[in-house]
Amino acid sequence: MELTVKDRELLAVLSEDARLPVAALAKRLGVSRSTAQARLERLERIGVIVGYGVRLSDAYASSLVRAQILITLAPKALEKVTEAIGRIEAVTELHSISGAFDLIAMVASPSITELDRRIDEIGAIEGVERTLSSIILSTRIAR
Repeated sequence: MELTVKDRELLAVLSEDARLPVAALAKRLGVSRSTAQARLERLERIGVIVGYGVRLSDAYASSLVRAQILITLAPKALEKVTEAIGRIEAVTELHSISGAFDLIAMVASPSITELDRRIDEIGAIEGVERTLSSIILSTRIAR
């Protein structure tokens, strides 16, 4: 997918506020409203933009206890473990990774007690051989 400089600028503006009206997007990009609308529709059509989401306030996000959980899998367990982890609502992201571990799950819970339960829940999934968890103390950069 080849993106232009203006496409990347549009994505940057949307990442700040995805609810901006097209007219405001156009003004920020220095293009006409119809050009901004066409670019937006093209990015949606080619699958660069697949949806719009919610960014949590710093106050709310800082009230959550977040952790990364590194996961080692048994051979041929990836699909089954991925499905099971996908059913855990506290898991916000799951990535395949290289190195000594196979997956990394990002988890957010309202309390340490709840986070501990989610970590135990992941560790108990059939096909999970080992986990290593790190609690996130603060976020230095978020884009």
